Amino acid sequence: KRQNASFEYLEQVRQHLSRLPSIDPNTRTLILCGFPNVGKSSLMNSLTRADVEVQPYAFTTKSLYVGHFDYRYLRWQIIDTPGILDQPLEQRNTIEMQAVTALAHLKATVLFMMDVSEQCDHTIEEQINLFESIRPLFANKPVFVGLNKVDIIRRNEIAPEKKSLLEKLEKNDIPIFELSTVSKEGVITLRDKACDALMAQRVQRKLQSKGYDNNIISRLYVAIPEPRDDKVRAPFIPPGALIKRTNGLTLKENKNVERMEIDPPQKMIIPEIWEGHNISDFIRADIEEIFADLTKEERERIEAGVYDKDLDSDDEETKKLLQRALQIREKEELAKQEFRFKKGTDQPKVARKIGQKRTRTMENFENAMSQLGVDISKKKMKNLETDSAHPIRGKRIRVGRSQSLSGNTALPRDVQGVPDLETFDKAKKSKRKGQRPAQQDARKGEGDRHVYDMKPKHLFSGKRGMGKTTRR
Repeated sequence: KRQNASFEYLEQVRQHLSRLPSIDPNTRTLILCGFPNVGKSSLMNSLTRADVEVQPYAFTTKSLYVGHFDYRYLRWQIIDTPGILDQPLEQRNTIEMQAVTALAHLKATVLFMMDVSEQCDHTIEEQINLFESIRPLFANKPVFVGLNKVDIIRRNEIAPEKKSLLEKLEKNDIPIFELSTVSKEGVITLRDKACDALMAQRVQRKLQSKGYDNNIISRLYVAIPEPRDDKVRAPFIPPGALIKRTNGLTLKENKNVERMEIDPPQKMIIPEIWEGHNISDFIRADIEEIFADLTKEERERIEAGVYDKDLDSDDEETKKLLQRALQIREKEELAKQEFRFKKGTDQPKVARKIGQKRTRTMENFENAMSQLGVDISKKKMKNLETDSAHPIRGKRIRVGRSQSLSGNTALPRDVQGVPDLETFDKAKKSKRKGQRPAQQDARKGEGDRHVYDMKPKHLFSGKRGMGKTTRR
């Protein structure tokens, strides 16, 4: 009976682990722990594609979440644990105990997350006290402390007494890293350091394990030849190699150069072939004279001051030239806009009767009658008033907002490709004529190729009255 609560807790953990993605306890692992709402899930989303829910309230993560990432061509898993509160082990609930269980039983690097801005409703002193209370779970594990939310406040901007608490942690050989999951600052640095520390520890642990030397030695075999008789078997050296070695000659010095009749290209004044081009194709007999004439002409132009005149923007002629260029550019832009407008309005979009302006209005009628000298005052035109004693029979004139401009309704697709109604009727007749064979055969459509059995065997089998029976 005393162990009933423990058994219930273990059953909840077993059911929860069965619903989790597979956690490999032997692979390379990083564990995130700390107070609720310090940024553990945000760091996991930054490193992996687990897409853990992140909310600005405590205990958003109620179970263990596993994410995977690659580092140095190796597969790593990172575990996001629920938040832990600073209270005795007996008072912790099932959600907190999941993190404690993961920290106790997995050989991994521990990343203890702290909120340096204290927006998680816990001070830095409380977070350090939690670190010290669960520190026995970090035995024989690499431990790193991550100061999250440095985009809000830096470590050097906090109070001096809080700085001293962090410095005490560093004196105990616990590295502290500043990071921000919002700006991604320091996230990769913390990941690399944590992974390298775990890799070094795993290698050292494997080297110190029992039987490691015996396993390696059993795999290695060095073959040592044993003499089978007293015969001397000296190494064989060809006679030609012995002669060269005794004379001190090398293969490079003894190279045959008898067939080289011309000098190497680097010793010639002008090579015959240069970068795949034949030099003689680019050489003229009078090239030096032409070059001398060009040099003389250029010298005369320089002395005459041809290049001294510089284009001055304050010059009247230059201003006119710039003004003309501006006008040309504006005209080109207008032409482009006009072309785009015409291109978009090749066909009428608005019906002609809607697009035309109404000319038969009451105002135009009054102006025309007044010009003719006809008095159309209200007393004389009582029959046109809306509040007349006798209601107007028939259709009333619509008074109000004008009819909206709308585009023409598009023609059906079967009519658009036909020039006139006669051709349209012919096409319809041809279509109906082509559908007749399928209709006569009682087919479902043109693609119906089903062949029906006109004499099913289950209806035409058995004894017959006359003749032989082929099937019973």
